Amino acid sequence: MELKYGLISVDDHVQEHPEVWTQRLSRPRWGDRIPHIATQPDGTECWMVDDVKLPMSGVASAGAAMSDRTHEPQRWSEVPKVAYDSTARLQAMDVDGVDASVLYPTVAGLAGETFGRLTDPELELACVQAYNDWLIEEWASTSPRFIPQCIVPIFPIEATVQEIQRAVKKGHKGVIFPAIPMHLRDVPHINEPVYDPLWATCQDLAVPVCFHAGSSTRVQFPAYKDLSPGLAAALSALTRPVSSVQVVANFLYSRILMRYPTLKVVFAESSLAWGAYELETADHQFERQRLHLEGYDMKPSEMFHRQCYMTGWYDRSAIEARHYLGVDNILWETNFPQATSTWPTTRDRIAQSFQGVPEDERAKMLWGNAAQLYKL
Repeated sequence: MELKYGLISVDDHVQEHPEVWTQRLSRPRWGDRIPHIATQPDGTECWMVDDVKLPMSGVASAGAAMSDRTHEPQRWSEVPKVAYDSTARLQAMDVDGVDASVLYPTVAGLAGETFGRLTDPELELACVQAYNDWLIEEWASTSPRFIPQCIVPIFPIEATVQEIQRAVKKGHKGVIFPAIPMHLRDVPHINEPVYDPLWATCQDLAVPVCFHAGSSTRVQFPAYKDLSPGLAAALSALTRPVSSVQVVANFLYSRILMRYPTLKVVFAESSLAWGAYELETADHQFERQRLHLEGYDMKPSEMFHRQCYMTGWYDRSAIEARHYLGVDNILWETNFPQATSTWPTTRDRIAQSFQGVPEDERAKMLWGNAAQLYKL
């Protein structure tokens, strides 16, 4: 891929339009269980999946492209085209100086958790496959600047593996998975051996498995009921990235990285500074209990440096964080069109964050690591 701007954003979101699933799923079979937009009594619109209203603050998540970032569109007619139209998105990327964009879902959940909650495995698979096909047909086919990643059914694991294989064959370059699937429905803990085919498949196909912060709200501090909507949104934006603390800690001690030494793991929308504390604390604890940690021949930080990535997008702490996290382990994002996105001033933010960083290190974090990870 030829670079014009010098930035590969590793975490942006597509907004699924109203016909993504209604065009691809059989209405005679599924009826109103198909994901669709419904009109509420007050005239606003919402997404319905399996006859349940999704807990979204609007009909789309596009705050960065709205005139007021604290306001999400309440009707589809209000949704900015850059959120759901691939051609318009390319223009928005040019405005912000973005060469390529790695895509995550919105209605399907930050990590596909919307469908992970479904108790009907056939409906879950149908919804997942419709999303994955749509992303290839309407986004990846538009431009190689879009890097598609598939969502998958979370269980049974045989269905997970089959969909990964099908999607990667179609052109998907990453696998999005909820980091805490047992918060979604009654499935085994993520560390159980039953998930080994997932890790093995991603390792064998050389595609990263990606865990997006916020896919389990149960690890975030709940907003007080009397907070205004704006303050509640601010609290969520503050606690969502650091909710990955527990996810990263689990992978440092779960033996998954040890057993699958070439598996690559991305912690999306993580931010950076807390990662330095996490690695230092993990190593400290490792040294204190080394005699009781059978089978570990590497420190947690060494496994992280070999296999894991964290993402920044506003982080002025990038200068110091890189010494602990590793220059090879940092990726950059714009998080467009989420309200916390740096769009359309990403280049200014990068200039602030990377003051004093050598050009070769800057290039790795802004595009080189991503290009290697996604084989661009």
